[in-house]
Amino acid sequence: MFPASTTLASLHVDSELPTPTVRVLVVDRSAYTRFTLSKSLRQTPGITVAGLAQNGEEALAMIPQVRPHVITLDAQAPHHDGLSTLRTLMVRYPLPVVILSNLNRESTHETVEALTCGAIDFVAKPSARTNIATVIVELIAKIRTAALARVVPATYIEPVHVDTHKIKHPRPLRKQDKVVVIGASLGGPRSLQQVVMNLPAGLPATFVIVQHLQNGFTESLAKQLDDVSPLAIKEAQLGDTLQAGAALLAPGGLHLTIDDNHFVVLNKSSITNGVRPSVDVTMSAVARRYGEAALGVILSGTGHDGVNGAAMIRKFGGRVIVEDENFSTMSELPHSVMKAGQADLVVPIEEMANALIKMINN
Repeated sequence: MFPASTTLASLHVDSELPTPTVRVLVVDRSAYTRFTLSKSLRQTPGITVAGLAQNGEEALAMIPQVRPHVITLDAQAPHHDGLSTLRTLMVRYPLPVVILSNLNRESTHETVEALTCGAIDFVAKPSARTNIATVIVELIAKIRTAALARVVPATYIEPVHVDTHKIKHPRPLRKQDKVVVIGASLGGPRSLQQVVMNLPAGLPATFVIVQHLQNGFTESLAKQLDDVSPLAIKEAQLGDTLQAGAALLAPGGLHLTIDDNHFVVLNKSSITNGVRPSVDVTMSAVARRYGEAALGVILSGTGHDGVNGAAMIRKFGGRVIVEDENFSTMSELPHSVMKAGQADLVVPIEEMANALIKMINN
């Protein structure tokens, strides 16, 4: 059975599904894509096509009737475009959404914005140059994972953007400053945004963020987070140093560590826990380098990358905060850290920023 969080309480859907079948609403402006996806999904055991919509406006009108468990959403859908539709969904019908995106520069930005708005994952849209069968296999896997997500209603339509030119003044790291490593996986961008937008720039701390995301998307994520946070946030590059009031995001495809002079080190060493960048790699390096000054934060995600890193931080005298698995979008990663006994504090995402501020200042 899928958890009750995948249902629509506002539509009076039963708390448990009668079968493990996932009902999917396919939303895409292309008739060809709708036909191709729906044909493949209908042939997939455990998945049924609840409906087809050619734009967001049509999809929103259909939801109360077709009662989907997961929505595949064209990022560029017209008439209430993909992002506008997603924002409305997160307020009105909080459902797991998998974005279908063209992988050009503009679409990359839109895809990352969709992830911070609450989309669970994304896949590249099939094209003449794409192996459609491969895309379908990836989409089916991500639909099944998304069906397990817990999507909470959004409390705002769009975050307030910060005047970056007036209030962002990072400074060199001091001996007493904390070094915070934030690790996140699936569902993480939305949690990340909620945390960083509520952290003041004047904290005596620097931040390193490891979000499981493929190459080409981490730069856009860093810019998106920087737009809404008092912290100065950027994708990490060789030569960057840790600074208080700033955050560095590990680039997709590269592990991030820190040398003895607070300089960023990026490398393509072996994939760890099936991912690169790895939360474990960064947390372990920071724990060894900064000891009691190291703090770890574990947010929404699947898998176990972060368990060993959290253990290393605590071994060297630091502390770890974990997003409450009972309220996180994807609970597997927070649960793994908690089950291993490596959480000093467990809080829902709404309380994460305040809890982190207190831990930094103590």
